[in-house]
Amino acid sequence: MKAYAKTDIGNCREENQDSYWIGELGDDAIAIILCDGMGGQNAGGCASTTTVDFIKDRLIKGFRHDITRNQIRNLLITSVTAANSVVYDMANANPEKAGMGTTCVAGIIFNERAYLINVGDSRCYFFFDDNMQQVTKDHTYIRKLKGIITYEESKTHPDRNRITKAVGAQPFITPDYFELDVKKGDMLLFCSDGLSSYAEDAQIAEVIAGAPTSKCCDQLVDYVNKHGGRDNVTVAVVSI
Repeated sequence: MKAYAKTDIGNCREENQDSYWIGELGDDAIAIILCDGMGGQNAGGCASTTTVDFIKDRLIKGFRHDITRNQIRNLLITSVTAANSVVYDMANANPEKAGMGTTCVAGIIFNERAYLINVGDSRCYFFFDDNMQQVTKDHTYIRKLKGIITYEESKTHPDRNRITKAVGAQPFITPDYFELDVKKGDMLLFCSDGLSSYAEDAQIAEVIAGAPTSKCCDQLVDYVNKHGGRDNVTVAVVSI
C-alpha cells in the first residue's frame, strides 16, 4: 500500500484549519485521520489539530498485529468519542474557543479491509473496478433536505454549509462507521469539504483516472484552487 496527502490554505483564507496524519501501524496496516476545524480565530485549527493528535496516539497505542475486526471497530469509535470529550471540555474551559469543533474522517486499512469512521462532512470515496462510490455520509442540514429540495437548490441554499454533527460541538456524539473489502488496484480518497464542495464527483473521478497515484493529491488541490479556492482543502489517497 502507498499513501499520499496534501493540504492547502486555498486562495481566500488567512489560516489553514485542516489537519491530517498518515502513518503505518505495522508492516501491512495504514491509518489516516483528516479533520476540518471550525471556530473563530485559531479555535478551528486547535480543534482539528487536537483531534488528529489525540486519535493518532490512541491508534498507535491500541493497534496490534493480531487485532480482530471488532477490536479495530471499537478502537476507532472509542478514539473519536474520547477526542470529542477532550475538544468539548477545551471549548468550555476557554471562552476564546467556545463553540469550536471539527469534522473528522479516519480509517485503518489492514488485511484487505478498510475500517472507516466519520463525523461531519469530510468524506471518504472508494475507487474500485472503474467505479467511484462515496462511502461516508455527510452530517449536514442539506442532507436532511434530500428529496425536499433539488440538487441545484442545495448548491445555493443559505444553510448549505451547516454541519449537524462535529467533534467537540456536543458532550456526546455517535460517529458513523463503515467497513469495506479492498483489493490490489483499489483506492481510497479522504478529503475535506474544500474539495467536495467545489468539485463535482465526476470531476474528482476524472482527475483520479488521469493522474498517477503520487500526483492525485497535487492535481486535486490545483483543480480546486484554479476554480476559486475559497476554502482550505485537504486530500489523502491510499492505493491498495
